[in-house]
Amino acid sequence: MAVAEKTPANINRSQRVLAYMFASTIGLSLIAIFVILAAGGAGVNLAEGAWPVVMLLPMIGLPLGFILVIALVVSTSVSRSRAAKDDGN
Repeated sequence: MAVAEKTPANINRSQRVLAYMFASTIGLSLIAIFVILAAGGAGVNLAEGAWPVVMLLPMIGLPLGFILVIALVVSTSVSRSRAAKDDGN
């Protein structure tokens, strides 16, 4: 039986950067959410100090992460489309 050859997926630098940006943005936002929940449960006053900035992180990070995912999907699909055209010729 012949084993089907799999061609490795070509991931260029921009796609890798988008993937890491997405993961770090979403990860930081989720950590901020858990920290806010823990601090609120501990009775910390979230209106003073650095807490307003921590509370703002998920509001900016989660939509930014969504935009980065869309950019990554578009970039990957364009790359695969170009690779399929090159293989067809």
